[in-house]
Amino acid sequence: MNRFLAHTGAKYPIVQAPMGWIARSQLASAVCEAGGLGVIETSSGETENCQAEILKMKTLTSAPFGVNLPIMFLKNDAILQFICESGVKFVTTSAGSPAKFIAPLKAAGIVVYHAVPTVDAALKCVEAGIDGLVVEGAEGGGFKNPEEVSTLVLLQAIRRVTDVPLVAAGGICDGKGMAAAFALGAEAIQMGTRFVSCAESPVHHNYKQAILDAKETGTFVLNKKASPCIRALKTERTAAIYEAGVMPPDTFKGILDLYFGGDMEAAVGLAGQTSGLIDEIKSARAIIEETVAEFHAISGRMGAMATAQNFG
Repeated sequence: MNRFLAHTGAKYPIVQAPMGWIARSQLASAVCEAGGLGVIETSSGETENCQAEILKMKTLTSAPFGVNLPIMFLKNDAILQFICESGVKFVTTSAGSPAKFIAPLKAAGIVVYHAVPTVDAALKCVEAGIDGLVVEGAEGGGFKNPEEVSTLVLLQAIRRVTDVPLVAAGGICDGKGMAAAFALGAEAIQMGTRFVSCAESPVHHNYKQAILDAKETGTFVLNKKASPCIRALKTERTAAIYEAGVMPPDTFKGILDLYFGGDMEAAVGLAGQTSGLIDEIKSARAIIEETVAEFHAISGRMGAMATAQNFG
């Protein structure tokens, strides 16, 4: 039995990443309606808007969905209290220790997974009583651990030391990536860049096109000697930051102009290395259905090889 599906009630073990300002009801409900698990962000810090988006989800889909709590960015416990009273059944936590959040969330009947970039972080979360882990490899976009460890290695390393359900995140945008993640011990996958560039994503076409145009080398890891460390698309602005080695204080000031105005130099466009694998805008339903079909085709072929005890 797939424990992630048992925990969430989703049809497929495919999660949409909780991207700030982007992962709201328009995108998340489309993912849910296609059988995946849409997740509402709260990292934008717009508490009232995020609360409204959570309520709106219930009018757009009857399927289960989740909410992300980025601990470092929470100004107070208002959104935590709201979630505990909202009827949401699945929460991912990130960007900090989940220890003090686990008790109130579980008391509200909520399943909690925490996003981790290292084995040590995973062990601390398991000890704190987390239900599962989102294993974030260095290939993914957005906020990263400056000590880069690939999803390929990190999944194996964490699976060696714990048996909790794992969601693989970073470097996955299709059924091939999903099959590889499952082979390494994952029970679900999380995709960010693939869903940022989908038809239902609310971002400007310029941002989607920049993802489609990017090569596999089309991202920088920025600010490795400070905080936060991020992976973003290569632009003139990010090239300058990369050369300087540190991000200026106003790096994210124009983020809404980039996301929704289409000015790719207004801020930094967060994206993962899968940008080099994405070359078409598709609906969330097409992405999920194609991913599932490809996963089953690959796992069927691998199973046949195991049965026949050959490599052909």
